[in-house]
Amino acid sequence: MDGELIASGIDPASVVTAGEIGGGTYNTAVRLRLADGRRLVLKIAPTAPGLAHEHDLLATEAEYYRLVPGPLPSVVGAGPGFLLMTEVPGVPWHGREVADRPRLRRELGGIVAGLHKVTGEGFGYPQDPLHPTWPAAFTAMVDAVLAGAVRYGVRLPRPAAEIAHLVRRHEPLLALVATPVLVHFDLWDGNILLDDGRVSGIIDAERAFWGDPVAEFVSLTLFRDLDTDLVAGYRAAGGPARFDAPARRRLALYRVYLDLIMLVEMAPRKDGDADRARFVAEHLGRDIDALHRAV
Repeated sequence: MDGELIASGIDPASVVTAGEIGGGTYNTAVRLRLADGRRLVLKIAPTAPGLAHEHDLLATEAEYYRLVPGPLPSVVGAGPGFLLMTEVPGVPWHGREVADRPRLRRELGGIVAGLHKVTGEGFGYPQDPLHPTWPAAFTAMVDAVLAGAVRYGVRLPRPAAEIAHLVRRHEPLLALVATPVLVHFDLWDGNILLDDGRVSGIIDAERAFWGDPVAEFVSLTLFRDLDTDLVAGYRAAGGPARFDAPARRRLALYRVYLDLIMLVEMAPRKDGDADRARFVAEHLGRDIDALHRAV
């Protein structure tokens, strides 16, 4: 840890307390309190292999925080395999009962619309070569996860070739996306912070990619339907995503992609939770079937 702090211009002797933050599934995160009162978070990447896109993720996260406006951490220092940033106040929404959920969902929708103001020049993961079109990028992203399933021997509810073909049948719909928006893609309740009755922060942007803003709403509505309060707040704040019939078909496609990631990533992480694997696999099968019916 000392090396990362020194590289970021922080004297290790100034650290008053340091404690690992639990709940993460990939990087190691340590909360630091300095003698001058500053509160920082240090993330350190694992050395074990992961999925094809799981490399240089902390560089992607640092880029996201530098580019995107909103209640996000500020980058203090970054380098190979680490990211040091300010701590955002608040506690994760996940598992907490809130008094005014509709209002908070509308507030969250407005924040997400602000996140989507950043556009780019190509599509795909920032840590990889970008593609000129969204269909080219997204099919490559899906193919990479399917290849991971083969590599790690993950049993899918449908054959990999069937899933790849289904994605390609939707290329005309994917081609409707002309502007690359920087998508967080991991905005489940655990990465949304609450403080004093408001949404205080967004964290863990390491999964970000340049793509369709509609894809953001997969994790925002993880394993549940798109809610009107979230969409109302997003629309009121001028968010670029639209929710017409083609967009909702693409949303279903992105659900399949996230299901695939959640299932396949268990293998390199040596996650032996059979109940979790069965739950995700069942969702993946249902989401694939829904896409088949829609074609």
